[in-house]
Amino acid sequence: MKKQQEIEIPFLMALIPLVIMIALMAVTIIKFEGSPHVPLLIGAAVAAAIGLRYGYKWDVIEEGAYKGIRMALPAIVIIILVGLIIGAWIGGGIVATMIYYGLKIITPSLFLVTICIICSIVTLAIGSSWSTMGTIGVAGMGIGVSMGIPAAMVAGAVISGAYFGDKMSPLSDTTNLAAGITGTDLFEHIKHMIYTTIPGLIIALIVYFILGRQFAGAAVDTGNISSILTALESNFVISPWLLLVPLAVVVMVAKKVPALPALAIGVLLGWLCHVFIQGGSVSDAVNTLHDGFAITSGNEMVDNLFNRGGIDSMMYTVSLTIVAMIFGGIMEQVGMLQAIVKQILKVAKSAGSLIAAGSLIAATVVSAFFTNATASEQYISILLPGRMYAKAFRDKKLHSKNLSRALEDGGTVTSPLVPWNTCGVFIFATLGVGTFAYAPYAVLNYTIPIISITMAYLGLKVEFLSDEEIKALEEKEAKQSEENGETEPSGSLLT
Repeated sequence: MKKQQEIEIPFLMALIPLVIMIALMAVTIIKFEGSPHVPLLIGAAVAAAIGLRYGYKWDVIEEGAYKGIRMALPAIVIIILVGLIIGAWIGGGIVATMIYYGLKIITPSLFLVTICIICSIVTLAIGSSWSTMGTIGVAGMGIGVSMGIPAAMVAGAVISGAYFGDKMSPLSDTTNLAAGITGTDLFEHIKHMIYTTIPGLIIALIVYFILGRQFAGAAVDTGNISSILTALESNFVISPWLLLVPLAVVVMVAKKVPALPALAIGVLLGWLCHVFIQGGSVSDAVNTLHDGFAITSGNEMVDNLFNRGGIDSMMYTVSLTIVAMIFGGIMEQVGMLQAIVKQILKVAKSAGSLIAAGSLIAATVVSAFFTNATASEQYISILLPGRMYAKAFRDKKLHSKNLSRALEDGGTVTSPLVPWNTCGVFIFATLGVGTFAYAPYAVLNYTIPIISITMAYLGLKVEFLSDEEIKALEEKEAKQSEENGETEPSGSLLT
């Protein structure tokens, strides 16, 4: 019997849980309009059974499931806080105020472009796509739908803007993770991403401009907008001073206040606005934090927009996140994800110098997306391929910033395109639009991987290490190995 860490599951066997899970997911969601929880649990059970078949003990498999859940805990806390902040800001009249002034100021034909740019700027400042979508995104959905723009289009524009900022912000956790895991200077990593990310944003804005033209002039029901404005004025105290609450949260995070306390302060400010500005009772304000806000305004659209929020509204998302991470944790623990990535790496290695480099970068982008689909977690899509491909990039004399960019091009931006990924389930819970509905309009999120792969094969902005850089790295690694008491250089700078 081989040692546990030496057991390798063949590539085709590693694919079985994924294939079964996706097939059951398609049937459950498309045909039965059911929840993805059960297909994910069945996929996890199949992965566990295969792991047992190849010699993994049950306690090892079980630990993989728990590791997956532990990795999701920060995301779960954010999900709960976003539920609180949505409830508090709706109850406090903050969302109503943003929608009110948005309907008065923003031109419908330019709304998709405008909301995409606003979300880009806010996320660049705070580094969190989830925080942006849970605040500015929620208000944007209300404004866009009120103008008669399909919810899926609005959600796509919000997501594109939020993930542009998340990818390019030096405050973003995924940006820092990709740079750190590859040993790349943070700002060099961000600078190298410009070549794939800015074209993606430009393409997205052009698409949103073209889509928005149909909502100009007569296409907009001005009577409907007027009735919404009247309903908002009748049920909420509307004041530009309330805009200071979201501004305060943005400023706090921009000043490097951690996201959790910044969002918690946002919840508190919203709750205070509910009691002291909107005139709600303490009891109603407290219940809103758990059960969500409830309103009967007489306007169906306003009721649909504002009857939401609270911790309870996020429990579906929390449970789905836990189930997804059980599946991903087992897949990684028994080596199935590694088996799939290794097979992709073999294909890339078969390719001669520039073409081989392009194939390797393309393989990294594809692997990051594939990991998003199998492990159901954005961070794993950066960590796992980052560990797997570091040596291959070094052997090809490719600068580590090629690897860090490829990880983000394939991992960070594609996570919302997977319905059972933590990002996909968060967006569904927050914006109220399903993945398959908004995916065609999340233009930036699928154009960046295409641009990245195309540029890699064309050899555009593929940076190689010079002989001097290689020598300097080898000397640094040798010194580090000597300090650690190792006989051979570990290559830890890149792995």
